[in-house]
Amino acid sequence: MRTQISAAKLRHSIFSSIVLSGELGLFKGRGLPNYSRVKDILGYAKEDISIASDVPFGYIHFDKKIPRELTECKTERAIAIVDGFFKDENKTMLWFRVLNPLLGAVAPRDVIRFGRFKKLLKFIQSAAEENQ
Repeated sequence: MRTQISAAKLRHSIFSSIVLSGELGLFKGRGLPNYSRVKDILGYAKEDISIASDVPFGYIHFDKKIPRELTECKTERAIAIVDGFFKDENKTMLWFRVLNPLLGAVAPRDVIRFGRFKKLLKFIQSAAEENQ
């Protein structure tokens, strides 16, 4: 008999497997996101971040003045899940930059930039679930 796993429990199990001190440098001490590193992995300029988050360009900071809209987007977690699958920085970066037919022939980094992060995260979580 197969047991049902709730969506919340599944999300928790997926995120609990993320290594916060991974080689990509996505997290600083105490598990805090390293937003500058996330920006570098996705190949974003401040203009891209401004468009993706709908935060004016002049308000984009990666210090104590970081806008709440940037902290609410858990991009670093999505990157960590993908990196957990590939276990290779170059493959992870390439996955985010190459057109993906399952995302409508759009690169995952562009899905984020177009403000569709939740759609991408759901896609990544589904793929991670299938590969467990």
